[in-house]
Amino acid sequence: MSAIAGRVADFLNQYPPFNYLAYEDLTAIAKAIRVVSIEKNKTLFQINDTLHDSFYVVASGVVNLMVVSDAEESLLNKCYPGDIFGLRPFFAKNNYMMTAKAREESIVYAIPINAFRPYLAKNSDVLNFFLESFASNTKNPEESRRNLMSDNVSYNESPAEMQYFQTLSYNKAPLKVSPAAIIKDCAQQMTDNMMDSVIVTAQNHPIGIVTDMDLRTKVATGRYPITVTVDRIMSSPVITVPENVSLAEAQLLLLKNNVSHLCVTQDGSEKSEIKGVISQRDLVVAQASNPGVLIKEIKKSKTPADLRSVRGKLTDLIQASLQKNIPLTHVNNISGEITLAIVRRSVELAILDLGSPPARFAWLSIGSQGRKEQLLLTDQDSILVFEDVAAEKYRDVKNYFLNLAKKVTGTLEYVGYAPCPNGHMASNMLWCKSVSDWIKQYQGWMMRPGDGNDIASIFFDYEIAFGEQKIEEAITDAIFTDVLKRTSFFDYLGNDALRKPPPLTFFKKFYVEEEGENRDRFDIKTRALMPLIDGARLLVLGQNIRGINNTYQRYKQLAMEEPRRAEVYLNCAEAFLTLSKFRALEGLKYDHSGQFINLEELSKTDREKLKNALAPLKELEELIKDKFRLTQFS
Repeated sequence: MSAIAGRVADFLNQYPPFNYLAYEDLTAIAKAIRVVSIEKNKTLFQINDTLHDSFYVVASGVVNLMVVSDAEESLLNKCYPGDIFGLRPFFAKNNYMMTAKAREESIVYAIPINAFRPYLAKNSDVLNFFLESFASNTKNPEESRRNLMSDNVSYNESPAEMQYFQTLSYNKAPLKVSPAAIIKDCAQQMTDNMMDSVIVTAQNHPIGIVTDMDLRTKVATGRYPITVTVDRIMSSPVITVPENVSLAEAQLLLLKNNVSHLCVTQDGSEKSEIKGVISQRDLVVAQASNPGVLIKEIKKSKTPADLRSVRGKLTDLIQASLQKNIPLTHVNNISGEITLAIVRRSVELAILDLGSPPARFAWLSIGSQGRKEQLLLTDQDSILVFEDVAAEKYRDVKNYFLNLAKKVTGTLEYVGYAPCPNGHMASNMLWCKSVSDWIKQYQGWMMRPGDGNDIASIFFDYEIAFGEQKIEEAITDAIFTDVLKRTSFFDYLGNDALRKPPPLTFFKKFYVEEEGENRDRFDIKTRALMPLIDGARLLVLGQNIRGINNTYQRYKQLAMEEPRRAEVYLNCAEAFLTLSKFRALEGLKYDHSGQFINLEELSKTDREKLKNALAPLKELEELIKDKFRLTQFS
């Protein structure tokens, strides 16, 4: 047995996070490991199976991780030797959300959670590896290879997983007593205040905790009389955490330390001021604000006020996620899904009020909503497309949908999405029409851009929020069938993309506003983000890449389509994320659109980071000029 354990330990020692452990610890873990053989196409666990008591490492062969997408099983990841999977028991108590199936005859090591948990407690590198890997959804912090395959399904499949990165709400006025307090008095105080714990303190530093469990197991059983001091029954030392602890961290700390409460202190240590206490109940309550629950709330909403309440919770979720450095791509898509759900429910409420539609239709969110890039409560943009109807019915059908759109846009305005100042909304009769009329509209934009028929390029960024998918597909087919024939269209879009004011002066200083309420502030939307957004749209249309609306994803796809220009595209993708985060943080801080950045409030490091993110704009400009042969600008 010891020889086998040694071979297992030697194998694991090649891969993080096991190589962070002392070899004798790794050997001890290896002695508890079970070796499991899986035949080809056999499963180790399936979706909705009860959680196992172990997580797994592939020793040989290949294990596929599968999820259900659109009623079909889809491959999420392939796990090769050294890859870790099946981590859900560490982070959640609900059943598995994916299937682990052997692609070929495979051997895996089953590592018991209870045997491994103590090493999380004493090795911060191992703990951080698990938390960071879970947070970034299968990304290895080492960046050398994908070693850890999280059971956290991608944002499309399980928005509820974002709950693990929320900052917790907890009791910020905990009961505190001295070590000399009498148990009877302490119990009475807990009863009077309807609390299940009391912190035992010395100089406002936590030295112990007494919970309902202590009173039941140590006093009610007769082990200690109610007349002795609380220091006789307190649990000590107290597990302490900082004020911005996430649900993931709190949950993992409760599990690995086998406790029911955490003490929040100013700096997270037991030698600093007490700020609150977190109980298991707080974790349960936190579930009510996770994305999965928010979407369920949206579906049950009966009034605009209900939807407004959910949108407020989404803002809190976005802010907490950005503070915890959750990847912005993940946050964008979670936010996008919830926003689309709000729009969808707004349409459903309008239909409930007006009665069944007289024709099939599609409600398309356009602009930042259509790109799933709307983290802030900026204005709403939308169009409505209804199926072609007989000429004599057209007017009545259009009137119905205009009334519907007015109700929907009114609801969204109440939720917090201001009307588009340019009138780009389905409630505008110009942007509510039949499939044939919309196809003519798009063809007109592409044939005669700028010829008294001003094009709004955001109309080429859309996502269906409600209605018939085939109607959206008809619009897409019409655009991509016609677009490559239109040289003048690309000239117009190219010149429009390059016409944006530059972000930096010749001497690499930020161009700031010279007058008005935003004087001396940097317009990050117009000078930095819009050139990247416009450039990505232009390039995917030019490459006939359909179905990808998000700016970051557009650049990633372009890098795959054009390997020789991949570096420029990838630089633009990362710049877009960096700039978007600057804008989101500014907007959340001041509760506005975040368009204008106060450079004076940025640290020197952040100013340099912002400036470095602007560098790809010049590369993008040169690429667009070369690709579309643009030499003069109108």
